This record gives sequence, C-alpha cells and structure tokens, in this order.
Amino acid sequence: MLTRAKTHPYIPNSVREIKEKMINEIGIKSIEELYSDVSEKFKLKRKLDLPEALSELELVRHVDKLLSRNKTCLDMPIFLGAGCWPHYIPAAVDYVIQRSELLTSYTPYQPEISQGMLQALFEYQSMICELAEMEVANCSMYDWASALGEAARMAARVTRRNEIFIPRIIHPERKATLETYATPAGMKVKTIDYEKETGQLSLEDLEKKISEETAAVYIENPSYLGFIENQVDEIAEITHRKNALFIVGVDPTSLGVLRPPGDYDADIVIGEGQPLGNPMNYGGPLLGIFACRDNVRLIRQMPGRIIGMTRTVDGKQRGFCMVLQTREQHIRREKATSNICSNEALCA
Repeated sequence: MLTRAKTHPYIPNSVREIKEKMINEIGIKSIEELYSDVSEKFKLKRKLDLPEALSELELVRHVDKLLSRNKTCLDMPIFLGAGCWPHYIPAAVDYVIQRSELLTSYTPYQPEISQGMLQALFEYQSMICELAEMEVANCSMYDWASALGEAARMAARVTRRNEIFIPRIIHPERKATLETYATPAGMKVKTIDYEKETGQLSLEDLEKKISEETAAVYIENPSYLGFIENQVDEIAEITHRKNALFIVGVDPTSLGVLRPPGDYDADIVIGEGQPLGNPMNYGGPLLGIFACRDNVRLIRQMPGRIIGMTRTVDGKQRGFCMVLQTREQHIRREKATSNICSNEALCA
C-alpha cells in the first residue's frame, strides 16, 4: 500500500489513485519494493538535509531576493565585454522580429515568397554601407571574429599572397579565430607593435615588416584598448604602396562621430553589429558586419549572402533577390568563397 499521499502539482501520476493503479499493474504492494535489490546499508534512513519545497510564489520571491544582491548594467556603466555591451533596444524591435515572416535566421531560398525578409536585409546592407562609406555589404557574418577570419582569407585570394598583419593589442578571441581561419589556408598572422606613449600603431614597425608577401594590414578604430587611431591615412598609404588590402574593424556606433573607413581608403570593413541593438544573450548570437568597395575583384571573393534589388519580369515592380550566388557553397560546394550558410540574418 502507499505510505504517503502527497500530490505534486506538476506530476500527474503523483495522485494517489493513479499511483495505486500503477503499482497494481506491475504486481507490487509498495514503491519500496522497486528498491528491494538495494542493500539496506546504502539506503538513507532519514530525510535529506534540504529545506522543504517552495510554492511558485515563494520560489519567485526567494530568487528575486538573491538577484537583488547582483549589480547589473542598470545600476552602473559596464566596461567589460570588449565589444559586446548592453544597449537600449526599442520595444518595437522584439515585436517585429517575432512575426512569422521574419522569425528565422535561415536563408530565403525562395525569394518570390520572402520579399519582406529580403527587403529588410537589403535595407540593413544599405545602412551598413552608409555608415562605413562603402559600396557593398553582405547581410551578415557570425560575429566580428569570423568576419576577420573571412576578410583575411578573402585578401589572400584577391592578392594571391599569404601574410596578414594585425595590431599586437587585439581581442584574444578575435586573434585565435583569425588563426583558426588562416592556418589551414597556409597564411601567416603577424603583429605590428604600438607606441606605448600614445597607444597608436607603430608606423616604423609597419614600414619595417610589410613586404611583397603581405596580403592585408588590419587595424581597429577604436583599438581594443579604446585608443582612437589618428594615423589611418598614413597606414592606408603604406599598405597600398605594397599593393596589399587595408582592412578596418569598427564599432558601428562610433561612426556617428569618427571618420568612416571609406573616407580613408579602407578596402574591407568589418565589425560587430551587436551594439546596434541586439541583446547580449550570454555572449551570443552576435552579428558580424562585412563590407567592401565596389570592385569586381573584391566582390567576387566576398563571403556570405548579398541581397540585391531588381525589377519583376513585367518591369512594373521592384523585387529583391539573392545575387552573385555562384560564390556560395550551395552552388560552388568546396570551391565557394566561404562555408557560411545559415547566418545572423535575424539579428541583422
């Protein structure tokens, strides 16, 4: 027979009558018989040293009390995150992205029924181009780090060289991701020193190290330590003198006050789109920004989806579609410019 008659609110078969039916069905007299093979010396003869169970209301109050001891981004400025920070997100954003026509990060392979999604991505690309003063943008990479890895490999394909220079002070995870992308492609990742008095990139060190094997020079503005690089024109000139590509990493929210990379002759612009209004989500998902100049050599080697605007067959309406798909893996397979497929389109 049953010795206890407690019913759990979320476990239907804890009801006494249901328990009795289950016990009778399997031919035992009590639940304790199920543990008859366990030696008595291993059985606990007392109650567990745990507090009594809480009701839902009591549990909410208990957890709220624990959480009140935390200091959050609502209480003070947050300087941790190295690029992933809390930003205000308008209430309309959460409503819009939960609509069925947008709530997917997957590629709209049927553009004729995905016009709303494609138009939103086209508008995103247009705004990134406007911010960075570039001509072409894709509709997302995974994050800043993956965008850097893809930019390095793109530069190597365009220049047919195998060397990329990065600042000595850079987010360690970005550097590790870059090396993960570059090493299998036979690329060498080298560093440029910085001036300890000013935090600026050392032009002398760059001049000394750059060579005919250099595919690209990469800088960040602002830098990982928060310095604003004021030698960008000189760095671009040194880089282009060796026919290498100039890659610039940016925080997009800084471009409202800082010169856009296109203004100082960047060839490729990358960055993290999370500050534009995405939640932190315990570190993910993020949003990689990727843009370049209107140069066929660059565009043909660009990774990721690109959304374009066209006209319908009768020429009466505009329409949106994926363009230059012959670069991508669903067509080129192992010869594609990148293996990125499902991306951060929802975040974009």
